[in-house]
Amino acid sequence: MDFQKLTTVMRRLALEAGDRIMEIYGADDFEVKSKADASPVTEADEAADALISEGLRRAFPDVALVTEEQAASHTQEVSTFLIVDPLDGTKEFVQRRGDFTVNIAYVENGVPVRGVVYAPARGRLFYTDADGRSVEETGDMAKEAPGATAPLKVSTPDTSALMVVASKSHRDQATDDYIGKYAVRDMTSAGSSLKFCLVATGEADLYPRLGRTMEWDTAAGHAVLSGAGGHVVRFDDHSPLAYGKAGFANPFFIAYAPGVDLQPA
Repeated sequence: MDFQKLTTVMRRLALEAGDRIMEIYGADDFEVKSKADASPVTEADEAADALISEGLRRAFPDVALVTEEQAASHTQEVSTFLIVDPLDGTKEFVQRRGDFTVNIAYVENGVPVRGVVYAPARGRLFYTDADGRSVEETGDMAKEAPGATAPLKVSTPDTSALMVVASKSHRDQATDDYIGKYAVRDMTSAGSSLKFCLVATGEADLYPRLGRTMEWDTAAGHAVLSGAGGHVVRFDDHSPLAYGKAGFANPFFIAYAPGVDLQPA
């Protein structure tokens, strides 16, 4: 894989998809449909998916592509592939809460090694550079070339006063019970893959997820967190969270900064 080309293409496509999403987000009304699993989908999901998929297939025709909005892609058995969630946080989008993201990642031998997470309503863009190091772009976000960037590095956790981030839409008692095993200074909530990015920037130390997710929900954020020095492990045995699983469904997991003393499930 040409990682310089990959970074350039993923970044540009995320920004272009973000523009299209925001056009629809700003409209007076938009249609919300239900998929087979009863989750919501909008024209923004579909428009962003079409744009990103076409761009990735043109740039990388020989690399397998898995995307949330194309069910036929979910039957593949692959360990190296591109994976897309064109609009992660559709519930946040529908409720106009802003915490939605465009997610594009590249998985190599079951490991997300490159990714981009773009939150267009928040004006925040996180991605791995050609060397695999994670940055947040702080410039104008021009599509032709990256602007100024700031390197991302996870925090050095104070285990007696951890900062925890949890889901805004999927918080439950089991999650609260697990968080209760730690000495927590404060908690924040965020939607979509922004939770990984908050750990990557050092704004949070720990993100446990005890709920259903799919690989397209997590791969880009996982790559960004890894490039900032963080880890993502399975909740049950703390082994690394792997990708290319049957049906692309994830087990429960924990994303964290090294130094957090992980508690048992």
